Amino acid sequence: MKNAKAPNPTVSDLKKHAGFWLRFVSNHVSHAFARKLLASEVTVAEWVVMREMFDDEETSPGVLAERIGMTRGGVSKLVDRLVSKKLVSRRDRSDDRRFQSIALTAAGRRLIPQLATLADQNDEEFFHPLLASERAALIAIMKKLVEAHGLQTLPTE
Repeated sequence: MKNAKAPNPTVSDLKKHAGFWLRFVSNHVSHAFARKLLASEVTVAEWVVMREMFDDEETSPGVLAERIGMTRGGVSKLVDRLVSKKLVSRRDRSDDRRFQSIALTAAGRRLIPQLATLADQNDEEFFHPLLASERAALIAIMKKLVEAHGLQTLPTE
């Protein structure tokens, strides 16, 4: 008896998927930014937390988690790392010890403009081939997808 080979099912080409290209570009943008941050000893995730804290005198890990779309546990781990780097301070609230207030330290606050410059440079390096109108359209499209799918949190895997 001959082994009959089953016909291959039709499989779409990976590179025809918009998601493939979104991830491809996103990974390269993030990796380049991470390399730029190496000297500062701050990770991309830590930068996101610090930047989100920059406009507030103080906040709570729960509020921060909600604003950046991360879990409270994820934010707590990042805050722990930033506290150990002396870029963020944490204190128990006097009215309820279950809640904490977190704030950028003076060192953390001074670092943000430097890191923002690196973020701006990274964006410019990757997106300079696009016209300003194309960049605006790309951002609008991404925001439209976020809204259409009710995306609020970042996937952890």
